[in-house]
Amino acid sequence: MQPEWFLAAIFSCMTRSFLTQFAALVLASFAVLFGLKSAFGSAVIHPLAPYVLGGLLAVTLFTYWLTAHFVTRSADNFMGAYFGGVVLRLMLSLVIVLVYFFRGGAHEGRGAWAFLGVFFVSYFLGAGFEIWAIFSNLRPFSKKQLPEA
Repeated sequence: MQPEWFLAAIFSCMTRSFLTQFAALVLASFAVLFGLKSAFGSAVIHPLAPYVLGGLLAVTLFTYWLTAHFVTRSADNFMGAYFGGVVLRLMLSLVIVLVYFFRGGAHEGRGAWAFLGVFFVSYFLGAGFEIWAIFSNLRPFSKKQLPEA
């Protein structure tokens, strides 16, 4: 399997504007993260923060692709695809937090609070961006719903 075909299949449902905005979000998020880490150190930013942010942004990209893929097949699939992506994000996030705490993260004291802070900010940043990206593209679907009398 050639990598060009694989990438084309993955990004075929995503618009160029979404990918540009997502790249800007990723760059801005990591710039802010590393700026805060250099200014405040591990008291505010947990050492695992870049991995958590990267993982949750990857989940955002995957769930948007999942939603876009099913909506391009049929506009009626939007609700199932969107809520399936929400459930997927929630389950993967729950796994991340549980693995952290079961591997000894609860014994870090303030480090656990720093991890949870970074985790929830990253989670809501990715979820908010996905919601904004999906709902900003719904205008063509809303025009098709009801014919005017």
